[in-house]
Amino acid sequence: MKVSNLSRHYNTSHKDKYDKYTGAGRAAILADLKGKVQKQQRFFTQAASVQESSLKASYAVSLQLAKAKKPLSEGEMVKKGAIEMANAFGDAKMAKNFESVSLSQRTVTRRIFDIQSHVEGKLKRVMADSSYFSLALDESTDVTDVSQLLVYARSINASFDVHEELLKLVPLHGTTKGSDIFDAVKGVVSEYGGFDKLSAVVTDGAPSMQGRRTGFAGLLRQSGVDCPILHCIIHQEALCAKHLNFKHVMDVVTKVTNLIRGGNRSLNHRKFMAFLEEVDAAYGDLQLHTDIRWMSRGKCLERFYVLRLDIPVFLENSLTADTSVYCDKLRDPQFLCDMAFLTDITGHLNYLNVRLQGKDQTVSDLFGHVNGFQRKLGLFKDNLASDPPNLTHFPACGELRKDIPECETTMHRYREAIETLQDQFNDRFQDFHDMRGTIQLFTDPLSAVVNDQPPKLQMELCELQGDAFFQMKRNERGVSFWILLPETRFPLLRDFALKQASMFGSTYICESNFSTMKHIKSKERNRLSDETLFHLMQLGCTGIDVDIPLIVRQHDRLQVSH
Repeated sequence: MKVSNLSRHYNTSHKDKYDKYTGAGRAAILADLKGKVQKQQRFFTQAASVQESSLKASYAVSLQLAKAKKPLSEGEMVKKGAIEMANAFGDAKMAKNFESVSLSQRTVTRRIFDIQSHVEGKLKRVMADSSYFSLALDESTDVTDVSQLLVYARSINASFDVHEELLKLVPLHGTTKGSDIFDAVKGVVSEYGGFDKLSAVVTDGAPSMQGRRTGFAGLLRQSGVDCPILHCIIHQEALCAKHLNFKHVMDVVTKVTNLIRGGNRSLNHRKFMAFLEEVDAAYGDLQLHTDIRWMSRGKCLERFYVLRLDIPVFLENSLTADTSVYCDKLRDPQFLCDMAFLTDITGHLNYLNVRLQGKDQTVSDLFGHVNGFQRKLGLFKDNLASDPPNLTHFPACGELRKDIPECETTMHRYREAIETLQDQFNDRFQDFHDMRGTIQLFTDPLSAVVNDQPPKLQMELCELQGDAFFQMKRNERGVSFWILLPETRFPLLRDFALKQASMFGSTYICESNFSTMKHIKSKERNRLSDETLFHLMQLGCTGIDVDIPLIVRQHDRLQVSH
């Protein structure tokens, strides 16, 4: 502002009031006026700061509600709890900040939308920077019978940083044929750059997924995409386990369990639990069995076998129905032998199933677990063939042999069941067996036979195996070894490792998130829209960092623009 303008304004408006003050008095008046101006400025700055803090708090609470899978309507409840806690600790400033936060369901929904847009933007950059990515696909119905297709991506960049992220939850309101799935996946992947970097696809093995002509796999190959299309290794292991021919055991176990605690038998169930507590049993209850759960049979059998002596006593003394058939079975030595063997072998299968579960496992890791179990089957067969049978790895059978010594003579016949399992494990996993060479190279490149490898990798592999530094790193395995290779010397081998490390081997990540979906979209929350359900699913499982201050700044810019 010009000095002449200031001088004219002072002379016309303030001269008569302030000219009478001189020296220290005039200095005090000036200091007082400056203080008033600064106080006004601080008031507006403080108001903006409080507003920004409240906005950050609303985003933080909304994100926590999404991660905790809580209803969005609980925002106000969280707000009240935060205010009460702040008041209890005497933090009036924090309480005031939360009082100014709007956490209605509509507000929380908008915050969730903003956060998801932020995460999606980061995810697109991750996918753009990736060297390769693979897809895991699985389909299931929600509580309103809408078929939901999960599309997960496992991406890896040049530094071997791996991200497993949900790309999309696609509702299939009509048919769920292979063409519907292919169109849905194609639409999703096109938003992230297309199929150029695709290294593999793993599915649940359904005909609509694996069909060679009209299934997703066939349509993908017809579109020009050439990559391994794998059948989930966990599903294949579960299918192998179903070929154990012990239906007569499971029928009795299931029927007795249902007789005690199934349907409307609440009184029987209460009596049974009280009975087990009275006799100080190892378990306090039986467990129901359902085929759709991977490890249900093993856990059900384990408890039933441990309680095999208590169950007939309860059936005879506490139930009015005729249970003599079941009691006779549970006292038949041969039936008990079959149940003991089935309990033991199912326990081993469950242990394998647990090893195959979990995130961040490469195809090499999963195939190694299966190969290890196949070796165990050979050991089990040899143990049962010895005379007397070696029951070291069959604890239930060993315990039964102490109670009923004559059972030992019948243990040899379980070799046939082991052979059936061996045949199933040899016949299945063909898609993984076809990759055996690349899996072995990825697992232990220093011991790989050079002549058996693709010609384009042979020269670099010779150089790698002759390098003294890498020979000293033989204890390193998988990604931890390949990350040591300099890209300038081994570009082709490093590219091979990136492609191999990017591959999903199972749909475990999809299966675990279907449980999340059913928790979010439950009977009490069945009116969630498809878009909101996807937003909550993505935020609930993402590993991408959410930058709330950045979201708030973007929000403020949008508000100003608006």
